[in-house]
Amino acid sequence: MTGYDFTLAGARLTALASGALWWADHRLLCVSDLHLGKSERHARCGGSPLPPYEGRDTLRRLETLVTALDPATVISLGDSFDDDAAARTLPAAELDQLRSLMGRRRWIWIEGNHDPAPVAFGGETLAELACGPLTFRHIAAPAASAEISGHYHPKARLRSAARPCFLLDRSRLILPAFGTYTGGLRSTAPALTALMAPDALAILTGPTALPVPMPR
Repeated sequence: MTGYDFTLAGARLTALASGALWWADHRLLCVSDLHLGKSERHARCGGSPLPPYEGRDTLRRLETLVTALDPATVISLGDSFDDDAAARTLPAAELDQLRSLMGRRRWIWIEGNHDPAPVAFGGETLAELACGPLTFRHIAAPAASAEISGHYHPKARLRSAARPCFLLDRSRLILPAFGTYTGGLRSTAPALTALMAPDALAILTGPTALPVPMPR
């Protein structure tokens, strides 16, 4: 697995090129903003049709990570489902795949703004999680430190293409969205420039995890 190694609050972490976070010392894998059921919710709410395979694609990529790393704990960092109804109506094949991934490992669902209700098919649902020196939550708290969050789906432009990215400074890490069809917010957006320190990095995902100064 290719990634960018860094330290936050003394924890040695790796931002994987896939957009997931790996904490090897705890065998902990963290992903954010899966948005499973997005195409179903989009159709239910009267939106234009989306190809209905986004859940399978998201779970396939997650399965690749779980198989390669064999984590003891998986944290899904909020907005795991596009809304609570999408969680209840997940197709049977995707539900079976997800339950297979959950297996005998600890699986933690962090509540998001899209999916605040507990998940009915296993794992733990928490508002946030403190683990060692780090706190995992869905939306960054402006005054927090040693924080891992998601929510914003950050992207940054390198040459002519915008790529999903992690945003990292001395206080926090914001993960990119892992789900297919999730879109993103440019790192130049005021919501992100206000959160991140002037010397923050954007760690671009793709074939390799590429750290660059955060575009502002």
